[in-house]
Amino acid sequence: MEKIKKIILITGVLVFFLILAVSISQPFFKNYFNSCFENNNFFDLKSFSKLKPRQVSLIAVGDIMLTRGVEIKIAKYGPDYPFLKTREYLNTGDIVFGNLETPIAEGRAIKPGEMLFRSNPGLEKELKASNFSILSLANNHTLNFGWQGLKETFQYLDEAGIKYVGAGINLKQAYSPTIIKSNDLSFAFLAFDDIDFTPESYGATNDLPGIAFMNEEKMIQAVNQARAQADFVIVSMHSGNEYHNEASEKQKRFARLAIDSGAEMVIGHHPHVVEPIEKYKGKYIFYSLGNFIFDQMWSEETREGAMIKVIFDKSGVKDLEIKAVKIDDYCQPRILNSEEAQKILERMPLEIIFE
Repeated sequence: MEKIKKIILITGVLVFFLILAVSISQPFFKNYFNSCFENNNFFDLKSFSKLKPRQVSLIAVGDIMLTRGVEIKIAKYGPDYPFLKTREYLNTGDIVFGNLETPIAEGRAIKPGEMLFRSNPGLEKELKASNFSILSLANNHTLNFGWQGLKETFQYLDEAGIKYVGAGINLKQAYSPTIIKSNDLSFAFLAFDDIDFTPESYGATNDLPGIAFMNEEKMIQAVNQARAQADFVIVSMHSGNEYHNEASEKQKRFARLAIDSGAEMVIGHHPHVVEPIEKYKGKYIFYSLGNFIFDQMWSEETREGAMIKVIFDKSGVKDLEIKAVKIDDYCQPRILNSEEAQKILERMPLEIIFE
């Protein structure tokens, strides 16, 4: 009797596995079982994910100014007008970064030619629709409408779901990194402005809101803090001589020191024209990406800029793409074809130092 029971049990097990094998060979059941495995319903497959490279694309652009002549065009054609020809490309980035060269706050109209900037609330929604994830506020125009204008800028960006860096409600926050995580990689952003062309009163203090200045000691401390919180540190530097195609010694010293301190990359703004790229100790420094959205139509060079797309994996920069842009109609950048882009890219030669 016991022998018969064993035979029945063994036969039953064999039949079960035979049916299972046949079922998996059928499309419906095969898809079902594959779905279970992919969704970790049977067992944890996290160890297998290490076989797939983790990659993140970071797109960075130059100066963004949404006031003055740009606002006139927005009033005529709509708030999305400046972004229409680059939005599709921007939406290919996992993280999109730029320098917001204006507070977003209530206030008076800004006339063409004025050097005080203010953008109307609501434009932050267009930045969000164009996939901007984080903006530097460390520049010489962020506090053009005072502390109230800065606080409103924080508020509108927060409500739009856009992170910011290089400014804060006090000194500690202004110099603290802003962390963004994407596809299991983490990026710590820091941003600093050159005090040489910015009122000292714009700087954050222990008790007052403001921006982070290019203080070397504070930068080193901030980079060290950021390295402990993220896989990669990205430093934004608002510095240089306006309308000069070469980086200043101050730009070079600060950017290289940031790399020496542990930054993975430095992205520069302010000159309003493109400047060369440097690879210093294996890390990229983009001294100036030029203008992205600006009303400086009075020269070809101020109408031109660059967008960079950097592909990261866990080891660092894996690939780099540069798109040249040109601003039309006082506000609207468009991506240039290879022939049009050539003269712009020639002004951004790659110089390798201590590779």
